[in-house]
Amino acid sequence: MNATLSVPTTIMDPLPTRPSLINDLKDPQNDTRWREFYNTYSKFIYGVARKSNLTDAEAQDVVQETIIYVSRKMPGFNYDRTRGSFKGWLTKLTRWRIADQVRKRDGHIIVFAPAAPGDPDPFLDLPDPSPQNRSLIDEEWERNLVDTAIQRLREKVSPAQFQIFDLYVMKQWPILQVTETLGVNCGQVYMAKHRLMIMLRDEVQRLDQSLSVLQID
Repeated sequence: MNATLSVPTTIMDPLPTRPSLINDLKDPQNDTRWREFYNTYSKFIYGVARKSNLTDAEAQDVVQETIIYVSRKMPGFNYDRTRGSFKGWLTKLTRWRIADQVRKRDGHIIVFAPAAPGDPDPFLDLPDPSPQNRSLIDEEWERNLVDTAIQRLREKVSPAQFQIFDLYVMKQWPILQVTETLGVNCGQVYMAKHRLMIMLRDEVQRLDQSLSVLQID
């Protein structure tokens, strides 16, 4: 898989689901979890919208309407292994909102009515995207996960450790250039890379919900 940064692809391997985030989102008052959800997935939604040739303002509307819809549906989430992944469901919601923005350009009025409990979810019946669009979506999903994980990693390690990681792993500077620029030795560079790569993989594990399966009641 390709990601935004030149890091080993093993950090993007499929990982076990962590349903605790989804369960916590059933409580609309859980500000911490909702902030985590927004910070994790809003960039993915925005990125897909922009790559679908929407303007910045249109993409921001897609983010807002998608998150609003998710918040309305969360109380009815139940897991069902026959229904598909959370990633697939969120992607379909995003694609539908993108289509709404295109309709607005043509002067159509779009009414976003709250979903009533028990209503069927029409988004689950959307056709799958083309192979080209699926590749775009997967790339954006991976990029979002890695970027979000790296931001969290930055907050957990010292500036000196992160700078070594940034130059050697992400910017791929030669090790001698890193040691001369930062005044460290090769052992320190290798140790920082090893430690932070493990931490980064763990962050992606916590973020990746791609194997979450659900049913909307």
